[in-house]
Amino acid sequence: MKFEELGLGQETLDILRESGFETPSEIQEKTIPLVLAGKDVIGGAATGSGKTLAFASPIVEKVKSNGKVQALILTPTRELAEQVAEAIKKFSGKKDLKVLSVYGGVSIETQIRKLHNTDVVVGTPGRILDHLQRRTLRLTDVKFLVLDEVDRMFDMGFHRDVEKIISQCSAERQTMLFSATISADVDRLAKKYTKNAVEVAVKSHIDPSKLRQVYYDISGTVEKFSLLVHLLNKEDGHLVMVFCSTRRNVDFVTYNLNKVGINAMATHGGLSQNQRTNVLEQFHGKGVGVLVCTDVAARGLDIKGVSHVYNYDLPPTSTEYIHRIGRTARAGTNGIAISLLTNRDYDNFNNILMDRQLFISPQTLPDFKRIQIEMPMHSETRGRFGNRSFGGRSRQREGSESGGRSFGRPRGNRHDHGPRSGPRKDRKNKFSSMRNGSDHRRSPTSEQGQRRSNFHSKARRGNY
Repeated sequence: MKFEELGLGQETLDILRESGFETPSEIQEKTIPLVLAGKDVIGGAATGSGKTLAFASPIVEKVKSNGKVQALILTPTRELAEQVAEAIKKFSGKKDLKVLSVYGGVSIETQIRKLHNTDVVVGTPGRILDHLQRRTLRLTDVKFLVLDEVDRMFDMGFHRDVEKIISQCSAERQTMLFSATISADVDRLAKKYTKNAVEVAVKSHIDPSKLRQVYYDISGTVEKFSLLVHLLNKEDGHLVMVFCSTRRNVDFVTYNLNKVGINAMATHGGLSQNQRTNVLEQFHGKGVGVLVCTDVAARGLDIKGVSHVYNYDLPPTSTEYIHRIGRTARAGTNGIAISLLTNRDYDNFNNILMDRQLFISPQTLPDFKRIQIEMPMHSETRGRFGNRSFGGRSRQREGSESGGRSFGRPRGNRHDHGPRSGPRKDRKNKFSSMRNGSDHRRSPTSEQGQRRSNFHSKARRGNY
């Protein structure tokens, strides 16, 4: 099917052609005619499926500029809000719709001034609700409401905020809801706030024949980071994304990668909007090949040309895992997703392997050089990022785990440095043997060995 067959106007078609869009994706093919026909839509589609164009192009066709907010798009993150707003501006062409992205971390006064003459608002729930409470935003004229990545908004705790915002919108509106997974909460929201909605489900935009998924079973943090450095130097990658579970681990990995000469940048919720924008600009066009990030910071980012995705920490569910690896192997290109496992990742990895559609192959550990790591005294969350200096003194962390979330066993004080990778004497012996050139692997405890054998047996059965 071609865009010409979907019912879009000639001006929009010209803009799409000039922007390099040739044929619609599955979500675009199914959604655009429904939105143009005035239907409510519940779309099951992940990041990278083309859903922004699916709802943005018909909204642009139907909104007439009059200085009142006629369309509201809610997104979970600031970056996604900016990207959606830019897409709508581009698709609006000569209509010159007034589009405003609204999110926290920047001056609210500037937003208040611009809201007086805006046709389309794209924003995060927290800041939108703030404007509603200040009465600087009215939604009584909203004809189109889009909830983009509503599953992630719920994961981030925005459930009540989203419902409060919906209650302020005009009852005579068209509602579109997009979610990578239709959970029970998402389904309840859809039933409560949509009218005779048409459900649209699309297949994963990941081509299994183009995406190779592998994992390495490694021991402690020193070995894990050393293996990451080895693979980054060995693999022939273009743009690389490294996912961590916490801001602290993002800072730790970024700092130590730059310390060994790998040009890396960090992005997470602890950075200001200007810093995060600067990071993305450098990652896109200034020779920075490695982006280290959390799931929240990366959610919704449309980054083209990613060749490798590394899971430095494993996410707790297959849904989040799929979101991560979906950054690569796009548009017919090849990609690889590499997961690095220590004992604290085993429980999460077993959860991921419950999804029988995933095929993750075990890899033999290569010989690699042990890297000396440091824990910076100053966190990236204070505003430094990328290959800038952290400042202050650093403590040597030669034989210990880095901070971050503990997988598979409870932690003590939340400010400690995480569970040790074994008894002190075992760790000392392990590191001594490594210095002498011995194998980098260690023997697991009985509990670890059982959990390890569980997912290895799944691999042998092909049950991943």
